Amino acid sequence: MTTSRRHYHITTFGCQMNKADSERMAGILEDMGFEWSEDPNQADVILYNTCTIRDNAEQKVYSYLGRQAKRKHEQPDLTLIVAGCVAQQEGEALLRRVPELDLVMGPQHANRLKDLLQQVFDGNQVVATEPIHIIEDITKPRRDSEVTAWVNVIYGCNERCTYCVVPNVRGVEQSRTPEAIRAEMEELGRQGYKEVTLLGQNIDAYGRDLPGVTPEGRHQHTLTDLLYYVHDVPGVERIRFATSHPRYFTERLIRACAELPKVCEHFHIPFQSGDNEVLKRMARGYTHEKYRRIIKTIREYMPDAAISADAIVGFPGETEEQFENTLKLVEDIGFDQLNTAAYSPRPGTPAAVWDNQLSEEVKSDRLQRLNHLVATIAAERSQRYMGRTEEVLVEDQNPKDKTQVMGRTRTNRLTFFTGDINELKGKLVKVRISEVRAFSLTGEPVEVREVVSV
Repeated sequence: MTTSRRHYHITTFGCQMNKADSERMAGILEDMGFEWSEDPNQADVILYNTCTIRDNAEQKVYSYLGRQAKRKHEQPDLTLIVAGCVAQQEGEALLRRVPELDLVMGPQHANRLKDLLQQVFDGNQVVATEPIHIIEDITKPRRDSEVTAWVNVIYGCNERCTYCVVPNVRGVEQSRTPEAIRAEMEELGRQGYKEVTLLGQNIDAYGRDLPGVTPEGRHQHTLTDLLYYVHDVPGVERIRFATSHPRYFTERLIRACAELPKVCEHFHIPFQSGDNEVLKRMARGYTHEKYRRIIKTIREYMPDAAISADAIVGFPGETEEQFENTLKLVEDIGFDQLNTAAYSPRPGTPAAVWDNQLSEEVKSDRLQRLNHLVATIAAERSQRYMGRTEEVLVEDQNPKDKTQVMGRTRTNRLTFFTGDINELKGKLVKVRISEVRAFSLTGEPVEVREVVSV
């Protein structure tokens, strides 16, 4: 079949892993001759890359799907795809609910999109949700940025947190080899990307499934070893990684981050609750004391490091006192940013069927109180930037003020300053901070550092 001037549209819900998967699938579609369409109604192939962490994301998918399913009755050639975590979780049930669907594919199958579509174009309705060994990334993603890029280093998750559906939908941990990761980063460096975020659902577990042990009995491949191995990739000026799990965040890793100049001083380490009893019921495998020790160690090595995290309020059975322990942790640590959520029961997880669920009113009240505290503390944390000169990697134009560009400091603070995006995109600029807000900064450019890609 020919695909001349046929268009595709992808809508992405959820986490950074999903964004990375969408970029890879977009790359495959462009290789097949499809062109990107901003408007789904002009597209011949529509792909929803879905998230099942919270119920509202799932409901949104169904409402989007309904609209396109109607369109398919007028345009039978329209191809409808649901990928990602809802696809993995619902599988065939999705076809019963939306019979107009052509392809239902779990996240492990992202790299197989071309083969799966070929089956669809041959007249089949396809469900691909069986666990497979992930095929190495040979796809060329269509990246949304020209400055920063994601690189997957580990897929899946072996943790069994009682609220979380990720292990059911993304499968067991599978680490990519250090050589494959480095090769992808070298290619990005050649293409002019200045910042790479190494990505994993549980990134500190990297390498546990790869063969090899050191003479001291340590896994030969760890995230720490990987950072040393990829640190000198030419052209890449900054390295970040996410998402971390407190169980695996070691002092050795912290020391490596302090020693390696390209690794940014920003750490995203979810704590979920500040109460040990709740943490135990969540099956997180650490205490709030251990979490506090990790942050203390990070700040001993890198006093200015920014810490961000995730927290859940209203977990089944959470008492007011236990919730206040979360508030206390947030206040004591002083997070630069915190992603907060009210607990949402997910199908197939243990906590969803417990009978001590809290009312929506209680969850909403706690979420509001936590968010208020988070904004107050983030504003206090921002004060330390006032008058300082920060290195900002310019990513884009400020959409609200075309005379300004925007980028991030090494500590991941969004920063705006006056400048021409055509001259400054991808440049590292020293910026003197003149205005601070809870989650962003404004300043004046002092000096542009020319980065020479090798």
